[in-house]
Amino acid sequence: MSEQLTLTNPDSTDALGRKLAAALLDVKPESFCVYLRGELGAGKTSLTRALLRGLGHEGRVPSPTYTLVEPYAIAGYRVYHLDLYRLQAPGELEFLGISELAEPGSLLLIEWPENGGDQLCPADLEVFLQVIPEGRVATLEPKCPQAERVVKTALG
Repeated sequence: MSEQLTLTNPDSTDALGRKLAAALLDVKPESFCVYLRGELGAGKTSLTRALLRGLGHEGRVPSPTYTLVEPYAIAGYRVYHLDLYRLQAPGELEFLGISELAEPGSLLLIEWPENGGDQLCPADLEVFLQVIPEGRVATLEPKCPQAERVVKTALG
């Protein structure tokens, strides 16, 4: 059951991130992995920032474009925001300890997952962002029953 939304402005992108965060807090999955897909400038980092703030993070949310991963401890989760745009080869993820990140109690938010190849855990939810003349289109594609609950709860 994929859901599609038109995001007409930055506030609607922010609202979607906050709704997803509230849904995660409501559903309380043991762990959860979100793949964020879309071209440069599609809003992946903006959506992630809103989601982190919705979970309760109040500080700065830097883009992990150069560090590849930014960790947070929020709402009982170890949250990892990964940006794999600059990753040269999937094997480089081993240096990040990627296998240790996807454990119970973790929430992974992964931009550019296609660059991680088979080194990444499977997505529970894939979010596709596409720029259109009216703003952006967000397509939410749950990959498991808990992700279906998260999407249903977020979009009510």
